[in-house]
Parts: sequence; structure tokens; C-alpha cells
Amino acid sequence: MRMKKYYQKIEELFPEMVNWRRHLHMNPELSFQEFKTTQFIFDKLSNWGIEAKKSKNDLGVIATIEGKKPGPTVALRADIDALPIQDQKKVNYASQEQNIMHACGHDGHTTILLAIAKILQEDRSGLNGKIRLIFQPAEEQYPGGALTMINDGALEDVDVIYGIHLWTPLQSGNVSCIAGPIMASVDEFEIKIVGRGGHAGLPHNTVDSTYIGAQLVVQLQSIVSRMVNPIDPAVVSVGSFHSGSSFNIISSLCTIKGTVRTFSDDIRANIQKRFTHICEQIGIMYDAEIKLNYINVYPPVVNHKEETNRFFKMEKNEFVNSKIMTSPLIMAGEDFSYYLKKIPGCFMFVGAGDEEKRINFPHHHPKFDFEESAMKNAVQLLLGMTLDYMYVNGLNGKL
Repeated sequence: MRMKKYYQKIEELFPEMVNWRRHLHMNPELSFQEFKTTQFIFDKLSNWGIEAKKSKNDLGVIATIEGKKPGPTVALRADIDALPIQDQKKVNYASQEQNIMHACGHDGHTTILLAIAKILQEDRSGLNGKIRLIFQPAEEQYPGGALTMINDGALEDVDVIYGIHLWTPLQSGNVSCIAGPIMASVDEFEIKIVGRGGHAGLPHNTVDSTYIGAQLVVQLQSIVSRMVNPIDPAVVSVGSFHSGSSFNIISSLCTIKGTVRTFSDDIRANIQKRFTHICEQIGIMYDAEIKLNYINVYPPVVNHKEETNRFFKMEKNEFVNSKIMTSPLIMAGEDFSYYLKKIPGCFMFVGAGDEEKRINFPHHHPKFDFEESAMKNAVQLLLGMTLDYMYVNGLNGKL
């Protein structure tokens, strides 16, 4: 079986994968600044004879591996950007960039897709169809990089797309997925309350933006508790509240920032409507000007049923050595959602934590790391999904 041959190739390639990953980890780049990372990827693909092009502004790479005969086109995507966090790990591959680190595993995702590229390019004579490789910039920062890649032709003639996320809350050796929504929509809000400042001892002569802001925070929490069906998950979180400069001055300005998360486009729209209404009415009630900037960042990640069913066949068909699990809903967001709005596909989690090795810091933590052997499990999973799709949809012969 082809997958058994690939298992051996993955093991042989693994030391090189670790080197790639650690190079990327030591040299991270922020969203919309991934020029060196893009060049690193482009050079690898070009050296292996893979047709590749840089995306808009030389950020990200789109590449295609041509099989021997016609067949379906399967897209695989990896995000490549890092975060504005100071790396605090005591390892010899810690970030060499001040206040920038790969704190979400994107260095691993890039490495995984490079490994798949190398393996399938060497075995392209056995493929009926095409592999589209999408190395995407700027997943971590709005407006994200997915739409740019789509506009640059990443999904042209593509039949299906798969993506993974290395996930430290899940122990290495496990992989998980669920049909339908799996990751939340992400919305961001900023509220500016403009009142009338004055002396703290004479509040009746002021419009107290701090007090109004406090009332607004309380009222916003009623959206989820009283205006959304209790069986539908939703979150309204205030993460920042700034007002005032001294104990004896009533502030004329209060700024509130936060996020809204849900798994349904309808609930998302309803929350935004309620949000706007509450801000307007609080402003009228207290005679203050309230300016709301509400940004729809990413839609929810919604897996297609048929491709999720394919995921759950992986263990039965012996395509992966990992334990297959049903994923809980994750309130984090991902711009992989844009691909799934265009074509069928599936987004999956690959366990990358290890309690015994104390690899258990959460994503976006300054000591974040992942169990590197999880990259092998991710390569197996994506190869298994790809080959099964090709087999069912036109590949002749056995896997």
C-alpha cells in the first residue's frame, strides 16, 4: 500500500523536518511581513522542481504538483506568520527576533506542508490529479491572508481543500474533527464614549463617560444571557476598558474594546444588531455620544459533512496511526473559513501537547512549544485525506 511506503518516507524525512521547523522558529515574521519565510518556502519548492509562484506583494506561495494522469485537484493549506510575543523558552531554537515568536505552531504547519510537497513531488508519477499547495501569510491579523490567496487563484480548479492545526490542548497521538462548525466567527469592537468632563465633586455638571461605560459593559452581557438561545454558544467579551487620568477628574472619554464569538452566521448578525441598538440607546439615555466600530473579522469555520466523514474513516482504513477523536467546538477563529465558503473541505486538529515533557503551554503564550513528532502525524493525516479523495474521485488502483 502506498501509505505504508509514505510512512517510511516520513520517518526518513523527519530529522530534516525538525531542522526546517527550528530554522523557522528562530526566524519568525509578523503578519504581512513574511518576506524571508516566503523566500525560504519558494526556494525549497523550486529546488525540488515544483511549479511555484509568490502571491501578492511577495507574501505567501501557491504551488502545484502535477500527477501523471488527469484527476481531481486537492488543495492543502498552511499558515506561515508569527505573533508579536517575546519568546521566553529556554531552548537552543528560541526566536532570535525581539518580541516576535511562533506562538501558535505556524512554523510546524509550514514544515508539514513542505514535507508533503517533497514526498508527493518525488512520487508524482503515481498521482492521478493535482496537488495545490497554499502557504498563506497573515492568518493572525485582520483582514487575514486567505482572501488574498483566493483572489490570486489559489482555489482555481480545486475540488477540495484540507487544513490542520497543531493543537497543544490535545495530546500528541490524537487527531480530532467534527462536522459543521468547529471554530468560531471572530468579530472585534471598539466603543468610544464621549461625555463631558469636569470636577469629581460636581458630577451633576458632567456627562460621566466612565459611569456610562460601566453601564454599557453590563448591558452588553445581556445579549448572550437574554437575547441568544441558551443552547447556541456565543461569547461577548470586553478585554479593554480605559477612562480617566486622576482621582478628582470625571473623564470625558471612555474607550472599550473586545470581541464577539459564535458559530452561526445568523446569530452573529443578530448579536451585531443588538450590540448596535444597545450602544445607541445607552447614548440617548445618558446624553452621551457613543461611537461604535464593529469589525467582522472572520466567519466561523464550518466543515463539510462528506469530508469530515472521510476524516473518521482514516483510522479504520489504516491511513493514520493516530487516535481519531471528535473535536469540541473551539471559540478561537481561523481564516481557513473563507476557503470552506468557496469549496468543500475539512479543518482538523492534530494533538501536539505532551504533559510528561511539560509541553503544555497554551497557544499565544510566551513559552509555547509543541511536540515535534506531532508533525509526522499531521503529514500522515493530510496524505491520507488527499489519497483517499483521489482514489474515490478518480485514482485508479489501490492505495
